[in-house]
Amino acid sequence: MKPTRRSAAIIATVTAAAGLLAGSGVLATSANASGTFIGGLKHTKIVASTIPQNGDVNPYGVAVVPRSTGNLQQGDVLVSNFNNSDNVQGTGTTIVQVKPHGGASLFATVSDSSCPGAISGPGCLIVLDQFGQVRKTITGHGIDGPWDMTALDGGGISELFVTNVLGGILGPANPNGGTVQRLVITSGPGEAPEVVKSTQIGSGFSARTDPAALVIGPTGVGLGPDGTLYVADTANSRIAAIPHAVTRFKDDGTGSTVSEGNALNFPLGLAIAPNGHILTVNGGDGNMVETRPDGMQVATVTVDNNQGGGGNLFGLAVKPGADAVYFVDDFGGGPNNIPPAQNNLQILF
Repeated sequence: MKPTRRSAAIIATVTAAAGLLAGSGVLATSANASGTFIGGLKHTKIVASTIPQNGDVNPYGVAVVPRSTGNLQQGDVLVSNFNNSDNVQGTGTTIVQVKPHGGASLFATVSDSSCPGAISGPGCLIVLDQFGQVRKTITGHGIDGPWDMTALDGGGISELFVTNVLGGILGPANPNGGTVQRLVITSGPGEAPEVVKSTQIGSGFSARTDPAALVIGPTGVGLGPDGTLYVADTANSRIAAIPHAVTRFKDDGTGSTVSEGNALNFPLGLAIAPNGHILTVNGGDGNMVETRPDGMQVATVTVDNNQGGGGNLFGLAVKPGADAVYFVDDFGGGPNNIPPAQNNLQILF
């Protein structure tokens, strides 16, 4: 989708309630690395529109609710909107809640008044409770233009893995200023989380401003079953691996290269399949790609062929207990969402 201007707040949103943490990546539940997860999936369908009443567009982050609490129902899908109704990048304020069989409602409208943003500041993490109310704003702790996030839910103690894109843009010019930060947080029922430790575990990732995407830098992250953190190194069409991400205390730089190029074409969203493989969606075309941890790209499925599919995909999440993947599609739409427009949650099955 084309922005009407480039200035925007850069916000990553955390939903935290009684230990519930929502990010675009998920921890794999099985280490079976045989076969392919998406290779046999041939169908897509629209689950629901993600445009709320205020007209926000450009759906980005996707997370499946793991268990019911408050207004959150197990199996529902949370989707954040990145742009407002005028399609201005980074000014969307809503998170919608989508039912697995269709229908969507507003989960939260998020104010960022206490968040240093508008691309002139490092941004923040905004913490919501199970009713969609803002409980806390987390700044500092290595947060510097948060672009995507995944979480390891440990109950009272959890870990967030955040990609940052503004290190070389707001500070001294550095084309390789993208970082990955691990935040250890504590929380309990009815309590806002507190950051108890922050460690930079990745750095040196390419990051730059972009007229169509606002910023291009390290994006999707997913935690593998062995504790390896996989990072979508978008600018280099690459998947990076940071080993021992849960426990490491040293910066691993840009990690090791799992796979680069070929079917990977500006990968954005990233998730881990039940077989431990890495799923990504491309920003450069309409493809979803499955890559094994050893680097072999084992499946490519076109999920959007509108005008080549470029720039239409971002977040994705595996549907629990099913051979299916949710993904968002934001093809089309101009100011005030003038048709043709397609801002919705879809499913590959």
